[in-house]
Amino acid sequence: MCGITGIYSVNSIKNIEDRILRMNASIAHRGPDSAGFYYDKNLALGHRRLSIIDTREVSNQPMHSNKGLWHIVFNGEIYNFEEIRQQLKYDFKTNSDTEVILAAVEERGLNWFIDKANGMFAFALYNSETKHMLLVRDRLGIKPLYYYNDGENLIFSSEIKAILSSGLVTAEFNEHAVDEYLANRYVRTPYTFFKNIFQVNPGNYLSIKKDLSVIENKYWDIPQNFNMSKNYNEAELLKKLDTELNKAIKYRLIADVPLGTYLSGGVDSSLITGITALNNTEKLNTYTIGFEEVNEFEYSKIIANKYHTEHHEILMKKEDYMSNWERLINFKDAPLGVPNEIPLAVMSSKLKENITVVLSGEGADELMGGYGKIYRAPFDYSNENPKESFYDYFISKYDYVPRDMRDQLINTPINYRQEFDTELRASFDANSNEESIFKYFHKYHVKGLLQRVDMTTMQTSVEARVPFLDHNLIEFAYKSIPYDLKLHWINEESKKQAKSMNSNQYSETLDTPKYLLRKLSYKYLPKEIVERKKVGFPVPLTEWFENLETLAKELLPKANWLKAGVVNDLIEKSRTETRSGQILWMFVNIEIFKKNYFNKQWKW
Repeated sequence: MCGITGIYSVNSIKNIEDRILRMNASIAHRGPDSAGFYYDKNLALGHRRLSIIDTREVSNQPMHSNKGLWHIVFNGEIYNFEEIRQQLKYDFKTNSDTEVILAAVEERGLNWFIDKANGMFAFALYNSETKHMLLVRDRLGIKPLYYYNDGENLIFSSEIKAILSSGLVTAEFNEHAVDEYLANRYVRTPYTFFKNIFQVNPGNYLSIKKDLSVIENKYWDIPQNFNMSKNYNEAELLKKLDTELNKAIKYRLIADVPLGTYLSGGVDSSLITGITALNNTEKLNTYTIGFEEVNEFEYSKIIANKYHTEHHEILMKKEDYMSNWERLINFKDAPLGVPNEIPLAVMSSKLKENITVVLSGEGADELMGGYGKIYRAPFDYSNENPKESFYDYFISKYDYVPRDMRDQLINTPINYRQEFDTELRASFDANSNEESIFKYFHKYHVKGLLQRVDMTTMQTSVEARVPFLDHNLIEFAYKSIPYDLKLHWINEESKKQAKSMNSNQYSETLDTPKYLLRKLSYKYLPKEIVERKKVGFPVPLTEWFENLETLAKELLPKANWLKAGVVNDLIEKSRTETRSGQILWMFVNIEIFKKNYFNKQWKW
């Protein structure tokens, strides 16, 4: 796990060594163990290393192939690198996964490697003979990779602040992103909150010639064959799910440094913890965080006691939350997506005292149908039989800040929303209603979660791994686990009863979200954990509404992305919403971010 930086120019760049040095320094938190550089004509590559696999100096980066043609800076982990290594004839000098990438590309080519690779990765490969560069991102976008290309200079990094630190890029606010953030809590790839700074799309790589012309290549996508079959063997699928999940977790135990798990007390983190503890040779460190107003300590203790872990509880106060808010926005290079990013980041500071790698339960809900109230939208839609399309029906339920509220308050041009609508509507029209929701969560929603995972851990130099987002597990779940085993009615009578209700009333009462995963969980977890209702990770923002209101009145009158004189309306409208505190929190987030990034001079 590391941070990468790079500058590639058509012409020579004044002070290129200083520029790449500043870029690297801005992301030192991603890799405190070492720093390295590589230079060629009009090119500089930088690397910050967090040592996880083969921690020796010989595995530092940038790394160079035996023939001296390929050069790499790599952020991430290739979990099956030993298996790939066995298929190559390369004369290896290290025991690192980085060298396996170089060897595979040199012997077999990039496409062969990424087809074989199981991991999370973002890397740049440069061929010093052809002057050809490749920017590669993993299938789900677990590891970040940003770039800027004006035709004269291509600049890339693991974090946007490094691109800005080059002094070659002007920070310009992308006002189009505001509407999408307020709806979804993140900005869809390839866009960011900065004009002209983009993300490499997950499951893609960019092929860049020396004239900086770019070809985007897609190598993976969510499976097309979503299983809606009514004919299945539940026992066989349960056994296969057990095998695939264990395999995904075991892969993510590969490390030459101590590791642990998040343990909230919910099914997902508890299941990860249980299987990890059974396969880990040393006593496992586990971590949970909560507030005086709300926490899950009693449930996390049950699992910690069952598996005899070294358990750590962190109690966070309102004052701690507020004092860390702005600091973490500066790490993320964007408004925070969800309120619990702050406690997760604070918990990472505690993690770093004992471990360097942590396993997270992120992705289980998206994979197995855990958001029962929203995943049941197709059922509710068929019962209500509204005049609007299913896409419009779903979006009205999913949008975090309601569309009409955004229209009344912000200045975001509608054409950008229409572009997003067109893209999504086509996807919804091409699939069944059930498949459309699952693909929406994996292609869009998950990306916001992964930004949270990366920021909250890497700001303290901790690597997070997400077994439920193993691509083999995803492919199995899509192709083999039928929809009925993801969201499962208790019986036919409960399904009939639900027709006169909405999902807020019947979810987790008349049906079981994540049914097959919960059934598997009985093998590893106590009944009281398996059968508890989903809680999520709540932050008591509604209770803190007065503090948010004070911040809003202080900051938002200066916000030019808001319509004039709407701050009081925003506060009043927020009070009437279920997520009152969280909605106001999002608006304040944007202005804190904008104030910190666009009022400073990045050019030099």
